[in-house]
Amino acid sequence: MIGTDLDKAVALLEAEEVVAIPTETVYGLAGNAFSVKAVSGIFEAKNRPSFDPLIVHVADKNSIKEVVQNIPKELDTLSRHFMPGPLTLLLPKNEKISDLVTAGSPLVAIRIPKHPLAKALLQRLPFPLCAPSANPFGYISPTHAEHVEAQLGEKIAYILDGGACEVGVESTIVGMEEGKLTIFRKGGIPVEALEALIGPVQVKTHSSSNPKAPGMLKSHYAPQKPFVIGDISLLLQKYSQTTSEKEKKVGVLSFKQTYSNISAAYQRTLSPMGDLREAAQNLFAAMRYLDEIDVDVIIAELLPEEGLGRAINDRLKRAAV
Repeated sequence: MIGTDLDKAVALLEAEEVVAIPTETVYGLAGNAFSVKAVSGIFEAKNRPSFDPLIVHVADKNSIKEVVQNIPKELDTLSRHFMPGPLTLLLPKNEKISDLVTAGSPLVAIRIPKHPLAKALLQRLPFPLCAPSANPFGYISPTHAEHVEAQLGEKIAYILDGGACEVGVESTIVGMEEGKLTIFRKGGIPVEALEALIGPVQVKTHSSSNPKAPGMLKSHYAPQKPFVIGDISLLLQKYSQTTSEKEKKVGVLSFKQTYSNISAAYQRTLSPMGDLREAAQNLFAAMRYLDEIDVDVIIAELLPEEGLGRAINDRLKRAAV
């Protein structure tokens, strides 16, 4: 059920149920971070492997301090500039956070969402929320309440509707590794914005198993249809020259160009003006649309490797694995 009843969401979460909530990045599948029942319910609803850790969402900076041992100076500097917002910090947890949440890691991923409805919800709860993306594990992340209902509506108690997500890609995850600031997942805060504040950072590649932070698995954010990245013009030639009995129907996901030889119904353009922020907002909804229509393959192109383009390219590459 989709609705805007904050009282109902609070009551369900206090009863250890799982509720989908809006954030500025994507919709999250939320449950009481201190409840084994609720956290297990998140893993069950998503069919998520237990070795993939969860992000904990809190109301404010004081709430972070309640569940971690300390905040390194460098990460504290980032928190003052980018929280609340699409930034997640990887911090040493205390005993309040179970190993189930962190997949056995001594570190917990924590963020303060900026979405007004998520903030209002967290301020009314006496506990933080685990809230990974509200989608079946490995599939395209949801940016509208209707996306959640289509995929998980029968598995969860309620979907709190906060409209379309403003950012459209997951949060940037930052932590310390061997004394160096490290980005474990590219996301809604561009690498350049972080480096402008704190200087050069190292960027980790994805992990095939036992990831240190959420969202690091090699194959993720993927549609069910074959997803191919490359030069769209060349890929269109390739698939139009197929020798099979049935010519493949092709869906096109482009940055700013449209293709006159392809029906408008079979293509999605992320930003006709070439705006990376708009492209990020539209990414997952566009991927989802093309995955749901009658096409045999989806072809896409990489965006400029700068700003939010780096996070978008990360999602495209993992969708294509």
